[in-house]
Amino acid sequence: MKNEKEFTPISGYVGLLLVLALYVPAIFLIVLQQQFWALVFPVLGFICFAGFLVVNPNESTVLTLFGAYKGTVKQNGFFWANPFFLKKRISLRARNLNSELLKVNDKIGNPIMIGVVLVWKVEDTYKAAFEVDDYAKFVQIQSETAVRKLAGHYSYDNFDDEQAEITLRGGGEEVNHVLERELTERLSMAGINVIEARIAYLAYAQEIAHSMLQRQQATAVVAARFKIVEGAVSMVEMALDHLSKKKIITLDEEHKAAMVSNLMVVLCGDKSANPVINTGTLHQ
Repeated sequence: MKNEKEFTPISGYVGLLLVLALYVPAIFLIVLQQQFWALVFPVLGFICFAGFLVVNPNESTVLTLFGAYKGTVKQNGFFWANPFFLKKRISLRARNLNSELLKVNDKIGNPIMIGVVLVWKVEDTYKAAFEVDDYAKFVQIQSETAVRKLAGHYSYDNFDDEQAEITLRGGGEEVNHVLERELTERLSMAGINVIEARIAYLAYAQEIAHSMLQRQQATAVVAARFKIVEGAVSMVEMALDHLSKKKIITLDEEHKAAMVSNLMVVLCGDKSANPVINTGTLHQ
């Protein structure tokens, strides 16, 4: 496998002078009525005009001669080279690929929708020009393949896979690094440098999105209730302990149970408690 090599052509201004110099003998040959040779020099000059090339900033031109790779011009400016060189322009600018949303299955088989953003640029023009047919299309297809592989290695979240330490939703930078590493390996053969790759969109597929949302909501409600009950128990324990220490009132087990029941209802209820004034005795 060959690698890129730089080619340094002569200045285009020097080449322009040399090409124009070919037309000077034609003038003298016309005067001498040498029609055949008078045509040869202008034809040569016309052919040499094909050797001019302009390389803009962050662009390159790959040169080949009868199927042989001669080098890549990366220096910016106006140049002249062999007019029989075939020239292929390749941009060296950074590009964005915002992939289409892909419907894939995660590690445990849940259908999800995922999309990524990839920032890439051509690093080796030889590989980009000759190792693949269309390097831009190659980047797009390999990116989709890498995303499918990534989704198959991780679960969307750890609701169904409690043993999962890294998930697509919670993995953050670590998942993005895995994606970058996978893309770098796949695109290196095309001379592509992966600058950045990250998940831009992640959601459950439409057919299960509603059910999964209900499950997440139920999990959140259960977690919230757990905290509420835990706090209510602590507050009831504190209340009974203070009443006992300060000897404000002495309660038997039956009245303690009633007090605990009332406090738990007040502290754990969804709605505000409505106070009831007891005009009788403590036991009525």
